[in-house]
Amino acid sequence: MDHEKNILGEGNSAPLQGLGVFLLGYDLGSSSVKASLVNAETGECVSAAFFPKKEMEIKSVKAGWAEQSPEIWWENLKAATKSVLEESKVSAANIKAIGISYQMHGLVLVDENHKAVRDAIIWCDSRAVPYGQKAFDAIGAEKSLSHLLNSPGNFTLAKLAWVKENESENFMKAQYYMLPGDYVAMRMTGKSATTASGLSEGIAWDFKAEAPAKFLFDYFGFDTALVPEIVPTFGQQGNLKADIASELGLAAGTPVTYRAGDQPNNALSLNVLNPGEVAATAGTSGVVYGVNGNAQYDPQSRVNSFAHVNHTSTNSRVGVLLCINGTAILNTWIKNNVAPEGISYAEMNELAANIPVGSEGLSIIPFGNGAERVLGNQEPGCSVHSINFLRHGKAHLIRAAHEGIAFSFKYGMDIMNEMGIETKTIRAGHANLFLSPIFRQTLANITGATIELYNTDGSIGAARGAGIGAGIYKDAAEAFSTLKKIMVITPNSEDVEATKVAYECWLSNMSIK
Repeated sequence: MDHEKNILGEGNSAPLQGLGVFLLGYDLGSSSVKASLVNAETGECVSAAFFPKKEMEIKSVKAGWAEQSPEIWWENLKAATKSVLEESKVSAANIKAIGISYQMHGLVLVDENHKAVRDAIIWCDSRAVPYGQKAFDAIGAEKSLSHLLNSPGNFTLAKLAWVKENESENFMKAQYYMLPGDYVAMRMTGKSATTASGLSEGIAWDFKAEAPAKFLFDYFGFDTALVPEIVPTFGQQGNLKADIASELGLAAGTPVTYRAGDQPNNALSLNVLNPGEVAATAGTSGVVYGVNGNAQYDPQSRVNSFAHVNHTSTNSRVGVLLCINGTAILNTWIKNNVAPEGISYAEMNELAANIPVGSEGLSIIPFGNGAERVLGNQEPGCSVHSINFLRHGKAHLIRAAHEGIAFSFKYGMDIMNEMGIETKTIRAGHANLFLSPIFRQTLANITGATIELYNTDGSIGAARGAGIGAGIYKDAAEAFSTLKKIMVITPNSEDVEATKVAYECWLSNMSIK
C-alpha cells in the first residue's frame, strides 16, 4: 500500500464570527432521503439520518417505467429531519439555512394549488426515449448539440412530451413542470422556482441564449410559462412557511439558499468547481464529473454536459458527466453469486489482493446493467473472458471485476479528455467501491491520476452549499476550508505497465459495434 497515504485529520479550520450556526442539507435520492446537520464553524456533521431504512418504492406498471410519489419523498424528509433534530439537540433557531440535493432528470407536474397532478416520472424511466430521439432528428444534431450540449434524449422535457401525448388531462392541469428538488423547495416555501442548472439537466437550457430553450419548447408545443421562476443556484430561494416549519420542527422563515442535482452537488461537496477539476462516485452505477470552462459537447452524446452549480453567462462552468451503469452492482453480484458464502466486502478485497495485477489474463466487461450511454446506448451485457480452469478461481474473478470497473472508467474518461478535461486529480468520497484498494489503485495506475478521498457526501455538500448561498461563508474557499482529506492514492510505477497490458486485453474483449 505504498501508494496509499492515510491522512485522517488533515484540514484547516476557518473560524466564523459567532457560535451555534448550523446548516441543514438534504439529499433526495430514489432509494432514500438523507438529512445532515452541519456546524458551520467547524464543518462537523453533528447528526445525519436517512429514511426509509428499506428502499423507497419505485412503481413500474410497465417495463421501462419508473415512478415515485412526491408525497413519499416528503414523508421521508420529515422523518429524517425529526431524527437529526432529536439526536443533535440543536435548537431550530440556530439552523440558519437549508440546502437541497436531488435525483436528477425527474419530472414533477404541479397544478395552480401546488399539488402534484400525477406521480413523478423519475430519472431511470425510459418511456421518453423515442420522443427525445424524434426531436433530435427533427431539430438536427448541429443545433441540438451547439445550443443544448446534448440530445433531448430521455431527459425531463422529453418526459413532459410523453405526458402531453398520452395524458392530456394531466398536462392540461399542470401550471408548472419541476424537478424533484424544485418540488421539495416549493413544498417548503410555497414558491415555485427552478434554476438554470436544473433546466440544463432536463435539456431545456439554451447555452447560446442563456435562457430556456424556446426552440425546443416550440417543437414540443409547450408554453415556456410552464417554467417557474428561475432563481440562482446559490442565494435566497424562499423561506419556510410557518405551517411547514411546524410540520418539520424547524423555525418559520428559515431560508432555502441552495439546490442542485445530485451529481453537480456531489462535485460541489468535493469542492470541484473549476475547469480541470474532477469528482467521481462508484455506487451501483459510477459517475465521473469534470468541469469545463466552456460549453463543449461530445458529438456522439456518449457523455453529457450540464450547467454546473456555479455557471453564469459571464463565467461559463459546464459539468461533463460520464455515467457507467454497471459498476458496484457487478461487485454485489460477485459477492452474492461467486464469492464464498457469508464473506464481507472487506474480506473479498483481501482475497483479491493475493492475485497479481491483470488477474493472470482474466478480464471482466462490467456492462450488465442496461443500456450504456457511453457505448452509444448499446447493451452488450457483462462478460467474462479467458478463464483458465487450471489457474483461475474465485479470487481471480473478484480482482478482475474490480479491474474491469476501473477500466470502464478509463474508457469513458478518454472521451472526456477529448473534450479538454485533462484528469490529473480525482476527488471522491471514501465510500462504495472507493473502499476497494484494488479498484482505486487500478484507476490511479491506468489514468495516471492522483485520487483524493474525503469525508463528505451529498447531504453534507448541500448543507455547505446552503451556507454559501446564505452568505454565512464569504465564498467556496471558506465553505470548504474544513473539508478533510483522508487518503491519497498515487500511481504505482511498478504496476503501471502491467495495468496497461491488462487494459489492452480488456479493450480487445469488448463487443462494441
